[in-house]
Amino acid sequence: MAMWIQAQQLQGEALHQMQALYGQHFPIEVRHYLAQWIESQLWDSVELDNPAEEAKAKRLLDNLVAELQRKAQLQGGEDGFLLKIKLGHYASQLKSTYDRCPLELVRCIKHILHSEQRLVQEATNASSGNGNQAMDSLSQRHQQINQAFEELRLATQETENELRKLQHSQEYFIIQYQENLRIQAQLSSLSSLPPAERTQRETTLQSKRATVEAWLTREATTLQKYRLDLSEQHQKTLGLLRKQQTLILDEELIQWKRRQQLAGNGGPHEGGLDVLQSWCEKLADLIWQNRQQIRRCEHLTQQLPLPGPMEELLSKLNSDITDVISALVTSTFIIEKQPPQVKAVIVSEQQAKALLKNESTHSESSGEILNNNCVMEYHQATGTLSAHFRNMSLKRIKRSDRRGAESVTEEKFTVLFESQFSVGGNELVFHVKTLSLPVVVIVHGSQDNNATATVLWDNAFAEPGRVPFVVPDKVLWPQLCEALDMKYKAEMHSGRGLSEDNLVFLAQKAFTNSSNNPEDYRTMTISWAQFNRESLPGRNFTFWQWFDGVVELMKKHLKPHWNDGAILGFVNKQQAQDMLMSKPNGTFLLRFSDSEIGGITIAWVAENPNKSGERLVWNLLPYTTKDFSIRSLADRISDLNHLLFLYPDRPKDEVFAKYYTPPLSKAVDGYVKPQIKQVVPDMVNAVNTFLFLNVCLCSCSVRNDTMLDADGDFDLEDTMDVARHVEELLRRPMANQWSSQQS
Repeated sequence: MAMWIQAQQLQGEALHQMQALYGQHFPIEVRHYLAQWIESQLWDSVELDNPAEEAKAKRLLDNLVAELQRKAQLQGGEDGFLLKIKLGHYASQLKSTYDRCPLELVRCIKHILHSEQRLVQEATNASSGNGNQAMDSLSQRHQQINQAFEELRLATQETENELRKLQHSQEYFIIQYQENLRIQAQLSSLSSLPPAERTQRETTLQSKRATVEAWLTREATTLQKYRLDLSEQHQKTLGLLRKQQTLILDEELIQWKRRQQLAGNGGPHEGGLDVLQSWCEKLADLIWQNRQQIRRCEHLTQQLPLPGPMEELLSKLNSDITDVISALVTSTFIIEKQPPQVKAVIVSEQQAKALLKNESTHSESSGEILNNNCVMEYHQATGTLSAHFRNMSLKRIKRSDRRGAESVTEEKFTVLFESQFSVGGNELVFHVKTLSLPVVVIVHGSQDNNATATVLWDNAFAEPGRVPFVVPDKVLWPQLCEALDMKYKAEMHSGRGLSEDNLVFLAQKAFTNSSNNPEDYRTMTISWAQFNRESLPGRNFTFWQWFDGVVELMKKHLKPHWNDGAILGFVNKQQAQDMLMSKPNGTFLLRFSDSEIGGITIAWVAENPNKSGERLVWNLLPYTTKDFSIRSLADRISDLNHLLFLYPDRPKDEVFAKYYTPPLSKAVDGYVKPQIKQVVPDMVNAVNTFLFLNVCLCSCSVRNDTMLDADGDFDLEDTMDVARHVEELLRRPMANQWSSQQS
């Protein structure tokens, strides 16, 4: 705050220069009311040319806005009301201006503080007689020019940010417009359907179309307003550019030429050409940036015409700014700066092979991609060019003829990126291409796991420098184990991957082999067909589909329990029985279901209610993602009082209590909140191979009966003869087969 106190004591031209530091980009009121806070921050610790410092700059911006809002709230009384409104407005303005470019805020404040410090120091030196005389008119003009460049740079950055917002909004508008056309096409194709089905689908599609069309109408109005606001901003920037160019060309450049002329008569040779060149380069760069922005606006307007005067406004702006840059060219020089464009197209495996063999001289595609052009950006800190396709979407795909048992999820495509750039004023022109990793195009979420399998196999086993996109049909089992372990650890976000025992379990599942020795599998190979084309014996799903189901279940609902070591998971029914039978009653473990994709079951040891002294291992019907979206695993375990110890001997509350949902609060306004709880009825005079799980809501039972048997998932033949079981059922009244309880 000490510097601000001194800055307020400045007089004459120094005071005017200090005041000129502020404006819409950073109001002087913010500097005044947050003086102490601003001067206490480490602005100089932020490296402006390092993109990695953006997070630090963002924190400074957020803290500045928060401090300004706090200051506004402290204003009270009649006199403070207007100031409270003004400071709140400034907080919103700074947030809006710099949220996408926080480094620009740091640059602005650093410039202000350094300039204030210089002005205060110069005034102090002048008053004490220890420094130079007051700045002459030449240096004053230089300061004004530099400050004007800073304002122009900030204004240009702001219009660039707004243009990007407009472009992203318009690209999304086009995507939704395409969706509306697709709905209309579906409506047109309903005529071939039976009347009942046609009426039902027509109602649904018409409702969806009405929603999309309403959104399109609202968004069109918003886009039109964005365009008009942006054109007004460009008009203001154009006025500032004209003023700055007039100052440089009609005053500074002419005066320099005059001094140069006088030097030819023996006058002192005046320097300053480097300064003029720097100004002209800055001016050319800013004019060119604004001209490119205006032309991009024109392109967006042509791409999506909307009613209004935008075409005329942009045409006038383009003509005016072209006149400005033409004046600069004729008076000095121009710097040509053509940013390279990147284009993305999707190609098939065969087309990719042809490209790498140089058999294709032009770009071919196997589909249509929307928003597939992007301007590359240069990052000075890293020395790299990058292009970010924010709203690219695939509109259409052309598939090739499939071979044999190959499905659509096994067909690979790739995204081809192309760009052209020149070096040395078009002396050398380069046309570069690069292929992305293979991608699989799907049209429904049900195809996701099979497509993921194709990508995983390709990423894991592709050889360097291969012909696109050749991968081996068979690999050694340890190679696949490494890929599965890598996938599992990545999804769990922890170091606990798949153990040797887990991998033996997976090998037994993949090869239907009962060996428990890891060495037996080290030399075995597994084919792609075994991995994700052929169903497992006795099942209607493949090895990968089962494994992927486990991964999805764990990732969405059970990750903390896996990382805590609470889930054994990869254990079969017989192993679970052997492990639990040696433990006290109430000991339980969690294992993945063999019979269901993405299922996990609780196995526990308990007395046989129908035979005293006999103990059995029971398995609940597997839980799935649907179950855990209703009630968590920890809460379900808490509900079951007969579960006492997590295998081998850990009290269940010690493991799961930290995940229990807190008890519901007491009744409010005479209402009792409902509670979901699961129960397992006692086994009394009932089928000794079934239990039923009732999910009860308050006093009203909600039927969600869960079946389990003493040895596993539905496999009655493993526990008793089917005929004898049916006979036993027929001898008992049906009323004894059901239990209804309340929680």
